[in-house]
This record gives sequence, C-alpha cells and structure tokens, in this order.
Amino acid sequence: MNQASKIPPGGARTTARAFFVAERINTAGLERDDVLSTAPLAFRVGDAGVAVLFRYGVAVLIGLNALEEDEFLRGLAQRLTGPFDRREEEVATIELAPDKDDQIPPGGPICLQNLSPERLTLVAEALAKSVVLARHEREVAAVFDRTEPSARELARTGRMAGGRRAILQQIGNALAVRHRVTGPVAVSEKPDILWDRPQLERLYARLADEYELKERAEALNRKLGVIAETAQVLTDIIDTRRSLRLELIIVLLILFEVLVTVYQLASRMFG
Repeated sequence: MNQASKIPPGGARTTARAFFVAERINTAGLERDDVLSTAPLAFRVGDAGVAVLFRYGVAVLIGLNALEEDEFLRGLAQRLTGPFDRREEEVATIELAPDKDDQIPPGGPICLQNLSPERLTLVAEALAKSVVLARHEREVAAVFDRTEPSARELARTGRMAGGRRAILQQIGNALAVRHRVTGPVAVSEKPDILWDRPQLERLYARLADEYELKERAEALNRKLGVIAETAQVLTDIIDTRRSLRLELIIVLLILFEVLVTVYQLASRMFG
C-alpha cells in the first residue's frame, strides 16, 4: 500500500476520537484486502480516515469529520452488543512532525514522525483504554455515591438504614460494576503490535504516561477492592439481621412453651 499519498504535509493536524459505544463490537466479516491491522481491526475510511475497532466496545476514528463519524457509528449499530444509552468519548489531536521524534509535549498534540498504520494503531490503543477507564471511573464513583450515605448512617448509629431489598440493591449495584470493570480490557497489557514493532515501545510508553493508564488502572483496582469489601459487609449485615430474627423467633417459641407448661401445671394444681 502506498502510504505517502495518504500522508499530509509536515505540521498538518488531524483528530482522533474514541467512542465507547457498547459492551462489545462484533468485528467478524469486516475484514478487507486493505486492512491495516487485524488485532485490533483497523482499516481506511474514505480518502484519509482510519477506523480502529476494539471488540470490547470501542471505536476509534481518525481523520473523520463529525458527519462522517456519525455515519460510521450508525453503520455499526447492528454489530453492537449491549449498546450504551450514553457513550463515552475521548479526543486527541495528532500532528505530523517528520523532523522530530515521536513525542507528546505537555498540553500539546501527539507528534508523530509519520502516520504509519502502526503508529495510528498505538494511538488508538491508548485512547481506547483511556475512554474505557473514564466510563468505569464514573460508574465506580456512582457506586460510592450510593453507598456513602449508608456508610455514614452505619458509623453514626451502628445500624444500617433501609430494608433487606435496599441492601440487596446496593450489593447488586456494587457487584455489577465490579463485573463490568474487570471485563475484557487489560489496561496493563502491552499491545500486540509491539511484539512485531518493538521500536515503537517508547511511543506507547509516552502515550500511557500521557493518559496515566497505569495509575488510573491501579486506582480503579483499589476502589474495586473497597466495593468488594462493601458488598461483603452488606452481606454480613443481612446475615446478622437474619440470625437475630431467628434467635428472636426461638426465644419466643421457648417463652410460649414455658407459658403453656405453666398453664398446664396451674390447671392441674387448681383443677
């Protein structure tokens, strides 16, 4: 493939936008002769655009305008499993700088020596992981917002507000988010393309540092640990309440037996 005709002159800028649109994208059957990458699937769109699709639900579109992006995403609708009502987005600016090394200046665009498929795929990898982390961070924050009032009430009074159904709903929310966040996205794993292009590891390391992928993933894992502990505590509270009810029922039965026995003895004595 002749890449030179696709590359704009030095200093030209293009936009890369990542969309987290669904739980999964079915990429089967989208392979073509001019495919740029198979893992993830990347191919040309239009004259100069590139689409990179990740099976865990992210589409990264590079060099497309807003209308082209909307049209492409509408075309993916039939391939989405569990589409989101609200899609998460992450945007980056890519600048062609053939006279510089691949770098990311603080607060600046992503500067690439050339717009080779390998470099664009690495940019897409970083953006895809970042947009997934952004959604998961928001979901985890929502779980904390729902459980915080209960935690404050438990600390203040020693009792859990709400009935069994409310506690079970909180447990369900916590476990659902934990399941989604620990899904198929391995943020810490090295992209497959680096096994064939080890010279690009520095570029990916800079991208990972720019989007703080490792730090955000570690912070998210710590919060997931807290969520797991919270779910366990709520489960223990339900078990404790059930045990107390059983103990109360047993005490009442014993008291009833005592009363019956006393009544029978009294009947015999005064009968």
